[in-house]
Amino acid sequence: MSSVLDLARPDILALKAYSHAAWEPSLQRLHANELPWRIAGDPSAAGLNRYPEPQPPPLVEGLAALYGVAPEQVLVGRGSDEAIDLLMRIFCRAGQDKIIVCPPTYSMYAVAARIQGAEVVDVPLLADQGFALDVPAILAKLDANTKLVFVCSPNNPTGNLVPRDTLLDLARQLGTRAILVVDEAYIEFAGVPSMASEIASLPNLVVMRTLSKSHGLAGARCGTLIAQPAIIALARKVIPPYAVSEPTVEVVAPLLRAASISAMQKGVATLLAERARLAEALRKTPGVLRIWPSDANFLLVEFADADDVLRRVRNAGLIIRDVRQPALPRALRLSVGTPEQNDTVLRSLA
Repeated sequence: MSSVLDLARPDILALKAYSHAAWEPSLQRLHANELPWRIAGDPSAAGLNRYPEPQPPPLVEGLAALYGVAPEQVLVGRGSDEAIDLLMRIFCRAGQDKIIVCPPTYSMYAVAARIQGAEVVDVPLLADQGFALDVPAILAKLDANTKLVFVCSPNNPTGNLVPRDTLLDLARQLGTRAILVVDEAYIEFAGVPSMASEIASLPNLVVMRTLSKSHGLAGARCGTLIAQPAIIALARKVIPPYAVSEPTVEVVAPLLRAASISAMQKGVATLLAERARLAEALRKTPGVLRIWPSDANFLLVEFADADDVLRRVRNAGLIIRDVRQPALPRALRLSVGTPEQNDTVLRSLA
């Protein structure tokens, strides 16, 4: 494990973390400069006048159980975006270090790297192979300053799942030379196990999960970084001391119980049925050139006239995502909506 930690910034390894106010619920709090009484209209159980507990145990333990990992392998943050930012700050020195991304993919990897001052190296997906990951090209671009390799699976915006064997092979070949970060924001829609179970045997593997998609909690801003305990310990040094709000704790923790997970799974099944129905209807729609296979909660669709489609859908009262770029010159991304919303899309294009 120490060799993987050698990839971290030396100043982060040596950093003395901020010492937040001690958390001792049995004692009355006069040590954190908080207002001593609740304000009118405060609906919370704990009181919004009080700071939340850093890395709240109800969330850490609930998310660890949900994802089948140990609590010490879990860091809770404000969605996957905070996890991306933390990884950049832990591993990348401005003006020196690099990350590898595989476009077309989630743009926040590159944005966070550039904010940190890290170089972004592109290794495009293989469009002629269904946007497959180009492992030999990734390894060829690797050098001594490459710290992180980001892979989104299922990928956004292409929707395809990267095979587990491909990810395992890449992680093993990277070894101690770079961290493999697998973003599993859409994994629940793919019906396959998470890569998180491989972390114990692959110290350079990091997995990101989120409650924003299948769990319907995008507004709660709750994501999970899963990694070796030593990497999580570094992330705890870097994350702000009260990153997760008390309302998020009180809303999300009960929704990690079995009944809510069962309801989530039923919702995913309904959405997958709608995804199949929408794709089949779009195949019969004039102007649709191609519908890429999807393992996520959206469809990547190529149109003969993408501008006309955007206009038609907007006039119908909906908005879809324009993801046109060199690798996808005619493509738009459609999130799968309710049956009524999907019917509106289809009518607008008829």
